[in-house]
Amino acid sequence: MSEPVIEIKGMKNYLGGQWVHSDINLTVEKGEILAIIGGSGSGKTTILRSLLMLLKPTAGSIKIFGQDISQLDTHQSFSLRRRWGMLFQHSALFASMNVIENVMFPMKEFTNLEPEFMYELALLKIALVGLPKESAGKLPSELSGGMQRRAAAARAIAMDPELLFLDEPTTGLDPRSARLFDQLVVFLRDALNLTIVMVSHDIESLKRTTDRVAFVGDGKIISIEPIDKLMNNENKLIVDYFSKT
Repeated sequence: MSEPVIEIKGMKNYLGGQWVHSDINLTVEKGEILAIIGGSGSGKTTILRSLLMLLKPTAGSIKIFGQDISQLDTHQSFSLRRRWGMLFQHSALFASMNVIENVMFPMKEFTNLEPEFMYELALLKIALVGLPKESAGKLPSELSGGMQRRAAAARAIAMDPELLFLDEPTTGLDPRSARLFDQLVVFLRDALNLTIVMVSHDIESLKRTTDRVAFVGDGKIISIEPIDKLMNNENKLIVDYFSKT
């Protein structure tokens, strides 16, 4: 069996005078879509921030593509970051840049490609996420919520990542736009051979996209299983969570 894309062992996080995590253990296999869910304050986003190297865990280890991220120097961290893309909550596009400038931004950050080649590459990514060509010259404010999310997805895959992180990808979208975006997520996974990790509380979205779902509670991951099995899990925290959603 191939090496997991992500492996978290014994991760602890002490923040704001309290333990957010006491023992997080998680493995993400190549090609799967895995979601992290849990109640408010359970530390879902903290796990994501730890994976993105925005937060150094208090204890434990995180390996991404077999590399212990705590052992990397600046150059190695830069190289590793090139291998993933991130789609932020509410898209987080640069308001003053048009769509194609947003998509080209990571290319300018990470490569020395010729501007003409970047432009053509960005147009390809825009087409891949299902946006019409004329949207390339539009500002984010001129797009619908669903189209903004697609533009953000184009930016997230700009560098041909192997791993994609999504933070609440369907938040704020109407049901139809959410459903179409979920279809895009699965399409991108299959077309680009991506591994995808998302934080979400949208149950319908999880049913449409995920292979497995990790439930965080009491400072650890209580269960990791397909969403239909998780919804029938008898752990009290899990039962309470689904009764409120």
